[in-house]
Amino acid sequence: MIDLKTAAEHLQTYLRPQTFPVAIRMAKPGEPLPERAKRPAGDLGVRFANCQAISMVRRYGWTLALTREDSHCGPGMLGLGFGRELPLSQEGSLCQGMYTETAEAGARSEAAVDRLAPGEFHALLAAPLERCEFEPHLVCVYGNPAQIMRLVQAALWKRGGKLTSSFGGRVDCAEIIGTTMRTNECQVILPCSGDRIFGQTQDHELAFTIPLRRLEEVCEGLRGTHRGGIRYPITSFLEYQAKLPPTYVELRRQLEAEETGTPPS
Repeated sequence: MIDLKTAAEHLQTYLRPQTFPVAIRMAKPGEPLPERAKRPAGDLGVRFANCQAISMVRRYGWTLALTREDSHCGPGMLGLGFGRELPLSQEGSLCQGMYTETAEAGARSEAAVDRLAPGEFHALLAAPLERCEFEPHLVCVYGNPAQIMRLVQAALWKRGGKLTSSFGGRVDCAEIIGTTMRTNECQVILPCSGDRIFGQTQDHELAFTIPLRRLEEVCEGLRGTHRGGIRYPITSFLEYQAKLPPTYVELRRQLEAEETGTPPS
């Protein structure tokens, strides 16, 4: 198994993400939290949404531990199993009029969210991959579409085929954590409205998750595809003669004629 610091170095070398790749672990009840981990409610004086916590880690480089007591977003709490479902979340009214036309459609959207089992975990642990001091369940990388494409290519280096991901446009923390832990496979993540509003994820950003068991394989895939000529930043084909404005071409002809002492053709 590749060590986390080496994996972070590979991601930096071959991907050059603008923010830190984030190591994520869901801690079970009774599991001690990292000593250096900041708690939003206690240390920062505010409750966080899950997307805020991940965003702070990837932008600040801090290690965070978010429990039910630190959580602010109800759908996000349910996504991590920090409470049981209630009629308000099951009947579709959270979606109705905002994400779906009807409560019935909203209920289907709620049922499609990959939630962790209530009470199975008591804390979300998140740290920059390069300085993570716990064993993560997964790594989450934010990047532009070209960088996420490189990760898809890397994930397929050994296996071939295609990756399969699904998109709901909401509660992306459940897709980052719940879907990745359920499938134990890499996922392309479409950041949701909440992530973009409260996590301040930018319009150009997507995310990609890598289960720990796939991390070495993806790093090897980045190396292999890089050696094969697939690079980031994306290479541009420049070995061509451009079609320039006629006056530019005429000036070149006159310069060549002056150099050779012959009349321009």
